[in-house]
Amino acid sequence: MKVFIAGATGVLGRRTVALCADRGHDVVGLTRDSGGDRVVREHGGEPRRGDVLDRESVVDAATGSDVLVHAATKIPTDTNPDDEEWELNDRVRREGAENLVAAAAEHDADRVLLQSVVWLARQPDGSRFDEGAEPHPDRSTQSALEAERIVTDGAETHGFEPVVLRGGYFYAPDTVHTKLFGEGLLDRRMPIIAGGLLGRDDAELSFVHVDDAASAFAAAVDGDATGTFHVVDDRPTTYANFLQSFADELDAPRPRRIPGWLGGLFIDANMRRLLTEPMPTSNDRLREAFDWEPEYPTVDEGLAQVVSRWRATGEVVEA
Repeated sequence: MKVFIAGATGVLGRRTVALCADRGHDVVGLTRDSGGDRVVREHGGEPRRGDVLDRESVVDAATGSDVLVHAATKIPTDTNPDDEEWELNDRVRREGAENLVAAAAEHDADRVLLQSVVWLARQPDGSRFDEGAEPHPDRSTQSALEAERIVTDGAETHGFEPVVLRGGYFYAPDTVHTKLFGEGLLDRRMPIIAGGLLGRDDAELSFVHVDDAASAFAAAVDGDATGTFHVVDDRPTTYANFLQSFADELDAPRPRRIPGWLGGLFIDANMRRLLTEPMPTSNDRLREAFDWEPEYPTVDEGLAQVVSRWRATGEVVEA
């Protein structure tokens, strides 16, 4: 098949380019400059210039595609981003979805895949939830939910197969936030932020290594199932356990605890909610639909890979 990927130079997109190319597909990656061209070529794809926010360029770049993938986001990397940064992410999600739907309609594509996030459906009481749970979006996830609806509504109108892949919290050696966590632990400035007056109430969160998220996208490109799927590892864990496991792998001091209200002094409300409000879910539906399983079923195994890669490349020093 011919597979078009918007967001092809990002941490998820470039992995998806490589996996789809390895499966024998002709992969086109949307790029904006020569650096992006190089990334796509290095991962086995053909670069085509355009901008996910420019409908004409997306439609042109996607010419002849059977499957379209919207893996583009612009999630702020600053711990306390301003509203303009969130608004750009909103545009990439919403307008990007609209433009890929337009391209799918123009080229009579068979299938459209969308990257979303599981925590838009977290439940107010903190209970486990699945793909059928009622969404409860906040400021940071409202546009992700709107993008989901744009794709599913577009499928009804234009006849392509919709697939929404909601990822857990991403981590990998090359993600900005993972690097910030690692550097913070080594520098003794990355606290455990938890709920409760004293920061003792840990919330269960669902994580996924980006390698596993990309393999889910590649499986969904080839698969027949449609609908919404949660792309997470096998065992939810707390932010406290994530940081403590990370510190152990790095031989760094174990992080101290602070309550969420105090953490709100230096991180924005969206990040505070992400780390302190439960989002436990499972990958059961994804496994069954696409015969998928994670290479890193828990954060312990995934973080071991992260630190091993950093040590191999000299990106980490001892605490």
